[in-house]
Amino acid sequence: RHFPCPPSSPKNLCVALGIQCNNGAVFVAGRYNKYSRNLPQTPWIIDGERKLESSVEELISEHLMAEFKADSFNFSSSGREDVDVRTLGNGRPFAIELVNPRRIHFTAEEMKGLQQTINNSSDKIQVRDLQLVTRDAIGRMKEGEEEKTKTYSALIWTDKAIQSEDIAFLDDIKELKLDQKTPLRVLHRRPLAVRSRIIHTMKSEYIDEHHFRLHLKTQAGTYIKEFVHGDFGRTKPNIGSLLNRTTDILELDVESVDVDWPPTLDN
Repeated sequence: RHFPCPPSSPKNLCVALGIQCNNGAVFVAGRYNKYSRNLPQTPWIIDGERKLESSVEELISEHLMAEFKADSFNFSSSGREDVDVRTLGNGRPFAIELVNPRRIHFTAEEMKGLQQTINNSSDKIQVRDLQLVTRDAIGRMKEGEEEKTKTYSALIWTDKAIQSEDIAFLDDIKELKLDQKTPLRVLHRRPLAVRSRIIHTMKSEYIDEHHFRLHLKTQAGTYIKEFVHGDFGRTKPNIGSLLNRTTDILELDVESVDVDWPPTLDN
């Protein structure tokens, strides 16, 4: 009675109100180095107020957005560094999803030129191995997030005078297990928990009576700053407790992110 079969012919024709054409997203990957201690990875906005004028994400994406003529983008990376931490060595893997690009075909030479354009635009960052990848390939960047290792260099201050022999024993410590309660500085965005992390190796470099440099190879996700100063006892053990004195970190550099992705290019 309500839905006869076959249905009756419509009395009014359908009218197209509008037609919209969209391209599928394009994905660009690479590795970036950050040389500034005053540059966040993503825009730093607190209570609606911007704190710093730029970010790694913006310095890279503005050129990609212009060349691909995309509507918007989504940035992701293999971990992140603090605003005052440099990323050196081969850099940190990243990927950018370009939404609804008007141009999607780029040759290897054009990608190489785009990489050079990004590198010429700022002395705060550099990118390498810039390439087009598939959506599936980005998953490999996140695989083994907890298993991968990272290498750091930390400049450390001590309140009591030290000699080189006072820190030499750190070089012999292997596979040191830490219990790290969520640092006070990230409690506003991370749940309170105690996380176990591993310091695989350490190599000390004596500078003077109150300063030394420590090279560390650690499990991903280790809070290095808190391992140095202890975070009011929230990270155990820490460099302060190992040396039996007050210690603090003055500078931190990421020396390597051990993820074999994206493929290395000859550029």
